[in-house]
Amino acid sequence: MATQEPSPPSSMESNKPGFPKKILANKLEDKHLCNCCHNLLRRPFQAQCGHRFCSYCFNMTVRDGPQKCNACIKEDIFEEPTSILKQGCAFPDNAARREVENLSAVCINEGCTWKGNIKEYELSHEEKCEYMIIPCPSCKERIRFNEQERHNERECPERTLNCKYCKEPFHFKNIKAHDEICPKYPMICEGCAKKKIPREKYVDHIKFCSKFRTPCRFHVVGCDMSVEKERIHDHERACAYEHLNLLLHYIMGMKVSMEGLQPQGLELAGHKLLDLHRSLRELEIRVSQLSTTSIGPPVQGATSSSSSSLGLPGPPTPALPLPPPPAPVPTLTVSTSFTPLPSSVGAALELQLHSEKTKVAELGRRCTDLEVKVGTFENVVCVLNREVERFTTTMEAGNRQHRLDQDKIEALSNKVRQLERTVGLKDLTVAEMEGRLREMSATTFDGVFVWRISDFTKKRQDAIAGRAPAMFSPAFYTSKYGYKMCLRIYLNGDGTGRGSHLSLFFVVMRGLSDALLKWPFNQKVTLMLLDQSSREHIIDAFRPDITSSSFQRPVSEMNIASGCPLFCPLSKLDAKNSYIRDDIIFIKAIVDLTGL
Repeated sequence: MATQEPSPPSSMESNKPGFPKKILANKLEDKHLCNCCHNLLRRPFQAQCGHRFCSYCFNMTVRDGPQKCNACIKEDIFEEPTSILKQGCAFPDNAARREVENLSAVCINEGCTWKGNIKEYELSHEEKCEYMIIPCPSCKERIRFNEQERHNERECPERTLNCKYCKEPFHFKNIKAHDEICPKYPMICEGCAKKKIPREKYVDHIKFCSKFRTPCRFHVVGCDMSVEKERIHDHERACAYEHLNLLLHYIMGMKVSMEGLQPQGLELAGHKLLDLHRSLRELEIRVSQLSTTSIGPPVQGATSSSSSSLGLPGPPTPALPLPPPPAPVPTLTVSTSFTPLPSSVGAALELQLHSEKTKVAELGRRCTDLEVKVGTFENVVCVLNREVERFTTTMEAGNRQHRLDQDKIEALSNKVRQLERTVGLKDLTVAEMEGRLREMSATTFDGVFVWRISDFTKKRQDAIAGRAPAMFSPAFYTSKYGYKMCLRIYLNGDGTGRGSHLSLFFVVMRGLSDALLKWPFNQKVTLMLLDQSSREHIIDAFRPDITSSSFQRPVSEMNIASGCPLFCPLSKLDAKNSYIRDDIIFIKAIVDLTGL
């Protein structure tokens, strides 16, 4: 369909070098070539020397100051100052420009069949060719111009998406990393199997979930079971035998540790008792010697010596070695007056003996206490052994019953899973049938289709935000076995109409009867935006270009859309109008059935 052509840029506006030589459909002539880039002249300038240059090439040559004309040097006609290129010394060569623009041209992009002249190529095709290879602005991958939209929406690894849970934007390549940290990501409780729990509330949920598994209270003695909170008491009753057995091993280990320490203490106490008995025997021998021996008159030195040898207090004397105990002598009949000496020495010996006996009694008491403790532990072990034996029979019966219950539960679980699979298949079948029913209810078979679009404001906001830039209508047909078609609408515009117009396109789809139909599709198509009160509809019509791939027999689900990117100005819809009523618009498509 005809569209208004943009005005050509002025001679000084070109920011590109010459046209590639391959676009010429006829023989190339040297006079049409730029003397700098050696391509076809684009906005030609003629210098004082007579040589022609593209306006872009000339400006790039003289931007750093006056330059010598290479063409003049090559042709050996260099002459100053006419062969010096500088700003202001060249003028637009409009005659050469018209001559170049009228040359026949073809598109150089692979697969494109466009033909015309160079002027038409520059104005309406060079920057809009659907087969033009361009780099993706995000990932830099080279793609066709007509595949740019699909690439940006479905394939580009650098495309930006909005998380459907937290609505935060992220790059497609980071989708897995975002799912790991998204606070709104739905989690599944491992206990109660509740779904769609936001990650930020998952910790609070498991604190109170009665189905969540928690370690057994006897894990400190070796029980490694994890049990649901509501069944922890049942577990403790059912596993009492195992818990007592673990506790028994734990206590026996403590007993072995204590027994490993007791022999050392008893051996030390035995050594001390032997030393005490040895000391007592020595003291008794000395006492008997002193009580049966008679010696000369007591002197001060002797008294001090005796006191020192017995360990009794006496006056300070030099540190001398003790003399050996006196040898026994025969009893004399001489009477003595030394009776106080044996009595005082005996009292001292009695005191020392009493002290030693007290120490022996204390060690004996400690040994008795240790024996009592060992006996107590042995009693505890005996009691535990009896309890273990008492619970053995009960636990065996409980384990048998538990295995029977587990078998029943497993059988019931298998039945439930089988029923869930059956219900899931039924749900899929019902959903598929409902979709087909909706499609059939909206389908027409006379080439006329009215598309009702509700919630227009919300859907347009989604299109502006990029969440849903395009919408497809249900399919409709020219007849029951005719062409299958649909409409595609951009509520915020597409291509040249993006942001300023509502764009409406016609799409030929693959149908079941395509083999019986005439191709390419060549029926006139009329598109309308219906006025809901005054009947001043917005109408546009076109007849398909049979050379376009959009109207050939589809090899995929649908062909490339074709239609009106400037169908209706958005300003007209924003103003007061009757095209939108109750937030609803109606689009109508009419396919001319003449010749079918």
